Amino acid sequence: MKRFVFATAIASMLALSVPARAHDAYDDSESYPLRVVAYVLHPVGWAIEWLVARPIHFLVSQPPIEPISGHVPHETPFGDYHPYRHADDHTEY
Repeated sequence: MKRFVFATAIASMLALSVPARAHDAYDDSESYPLRVVAYVLHPVGWAIEWLVARPIHFLVSQPPIEPISGHVPHETPFGDYHPYRHADDHTEY
């Protein structure tokens, strides 16, 4: 009975397997030790940004809290910053 179960499991794995393919070509720079560490740390940094930094920025950038928190709106590199407007605000820029 064990042999039948084992053979069935192996046959299922072979039948359901698909070839592994990467989305782009591999080169030696992807095996550099710091790149391998970055593969692990990047998702951690991304999660911290989205779960900690962005919510904090959202809170301190609220107009009533800006003077207390010291937040200053950021301009684009082209100098055409337009802050988000409330739906009731019909100010022309």
